[in-house]
Amino acid sequence: MKVQNKWFISAIIGITVSGFLSTSCVDEIKFGSSFLEKAPSGDVTIDTVFNSAEYTRQFLNAIYGRQYYGLPYKNSDTSIPASSDLYLGKKDALTDCWQIHWDKSAIYSQYYSGIHTANYGRTEDICNYTNEKVWEVVRWCWLLLENIDRVPDLSNQDKAQMIAEAKCLIAARYFDLFRHYGGLPLVYASFSGTEASYNMPRATVEATVNYMIQMLNDAIDNGGLVWGYTGADAAVQTGHWTKAGAMALKCKIWQFAASPLFNDNQGFAGGSTTAEQEHLVWYGSYRKDLWDNCLDACEKFFQELNANGIYQLNKASGAQPTAEDYRQAYRKGYVYQGSPEVIHSVRIMTTDAYKSGTYNWHQWSENGRNSYTPTQEYVEMFPWSDGTPFNWKETEVAGKLDEMFVKGDFTDGQLLLQNVVLTRDPRLYETVRVNGVMNALDWTSGTMKGDPYELWVGGTDAGQAPFNETGNYATGYDNMKYYLKDDYLRQYTQWVSIRLSDIYLTYAEALFQVSMNNAADAIEQIDIVRARVGLEGLARCNPDKDLLSDKDALLEELLRERVCELGMEDARYYDLVRYKRKDLFEKRLHGLLIWRLADDGTTVLTTKWREGDKVSAKTRQPIHFKYEKFELKNRTRYWWNYGFDPKWYLSPFPQSEVNKGYGLIQNPGW
Repeated sequence: MKVQNKWFISAIIGITVSGFLSTSCVDEIKFGSSFLEKAPSGDVTIDTVFNSAEYTRQFLNAIYGRQYYGLPYKNSDTSIPASSDLYLGKKDALTDCWQIHWDKSAIYSQYYSGIHTANYGRTEDICNYTNEKVWEVVRWCWLLLENIDRVPDLSNQDKAQMIAEAKCLIAARYFDLFRHYGGLPLVYASFSGTEASYNMPRATVEATVNYMIQMLNDAIDNGGLVWGYTGADAAVQTGHWTKAGAMALKCKIWQFAASPLFNDNQGFAGGSTTAEQEHLVWYGSYRKDLWDNCLDACEKFFQELNANGIYQLNKASGAQPTAEDYRQAYRKGYVYQGSPEVIHSVRIMTTDAYKSGTYNWHQWSENGRNSYTPTQEYVEMFPWSDGTPFNWKETEVAGKLDEMFVKGDFTDGQLLLQNVVLTRDPRLYETVRVNGVMNALDWTSGTMKGDPYELWVGGTDAGQAPFNETGNYATGYDNMKYYLKDDYLRQYTQWVSIRLSDIYLTYAEALFQVSMNNAADAIEQIDIVRARVGLEGLARCNPDKDLLSDKDALLEELLRERVCELGMEDARYYDLVRYKRKDLFEKRLHGLLIWRLADDGTTVLTTKWREGDKVSAKTRQPIHFKYEKFELKNRTRYWWNYGFDPKWYLSPFPQSEVNKGYGLIQNPGW
């Protein structure tokens, strides 16, 4: 397909460096303490950049500044990927586990309403094809690859490393688009802008996957990447792609490619659309070899891990860890910048880490705009603290709903509950703010402190939010993941692109998808992740589910385990998409109304405790409540009322691009 002077080409060409260097060498994205100063301003040509080792390193660092960062933190800044804009929102809120209640978010206004079309603006699609900075990254990486041999004062090892990192960046950014669009145009050069024509058809799913995998194989095999960074090198280099990151990304690419969205006996839209007929949105049939490839990638990753070490799950300390210890281990596993389980991360570090005017993820969580309120369905996915499944009806019949989050007793003269026991999976408290749990976990010691969250109607924290279904506590819960309130004060926020627990779970999935003869080995990988937070084995805790032979049951448990471990990390959205879970996208969701009861156990009180009768009457912490599940209606999602059209599994290409006639075939249904 010949194309001249079209947007796609204009996004990946340029005669001089000045037009993009000034916007690509951003200050926001930094890696450890090593981010180099801004490259020279003015009319900087390619010759200028690649005539200096220093400028070339700055150029590569600038490319890193256009990676995907999964926490919307800024608005109206067109120099960053559109997915970072606060007015777009997180894709997690499209799943069965979170609901957003801010009507200015595109998730709320475009997706919940069902009005989203292919004629969308910059912040109206969860992965904007022309504004996600993918093609800019691809073009800049090819510029580096084409010119790296010109750079003086770079050793062969340095050149090999930069080449490998550039190829990892290309693969990673392609993967960001691939999960939303399927097959993509494949770029093999930077282009000068003087070519008479360009051949840029949309490639098949298979060709796109092979392109990404080849990029990563090249990076892995060229000898330039270290397995991982430790010591002083970690402080300087963390955030750059490593061999471990490249190998882990291969696992994730094969996992997505092998899943039913693209790998099934029929295309997700029925098989008759042009995109399906040309295999742009699936492989054309079910292929077991794709799961074989995923399994092989996982096995090779863990072979290298066993040989080279460095990465491991962050473990609780002590011979007999407490629930608080497990909470801290899980928290530091994903949020601590020195975590040994983070394989690849992206950071925002220029501005104030918390309550900043230019980094607003935390601030907008405070004011209710980032109101990613967990659903009752999600909360019930977390098992009891021993790993056995939580069952609402059984707990209600046993009269134990007051103990579904916390239990303890009172001692003379104490208003707060003493000898507190967290009764559920420790990850619940690190992912969801729930009623009755102390509102702080000391960053250093890991001990809980402070007053309990008051999430009953009229309570100090929730107020009337659950009753009115508005704001932070609209569902009776609030998000804790990547937020942590004051516990995260002055801590820099990293977005974890890949962490080790994800790869353990990916390995487990590949094992049983290849053959249920591997089910025991798959469960062993899942149990490694569960054990980190003190849960007993999956099969032992679910004796009624026949997990060693029932593949569907094992898959459901894996998906549940993934969202408990990887909440608010985009995993749930992609899991529902790749498994074509129309049933869960259509499922009506619920919140929980909690009513405070007086000491007589029947009288409802809609009063505060921390700022009310704790002060005025010295009453003890409330521990008895009435519970009422309610259906979410602010707002209802289009899919709940009218069904989930398979077109929603993928994003539409901008219709304006399709209309330009250079071979960009629209995705089914759009």
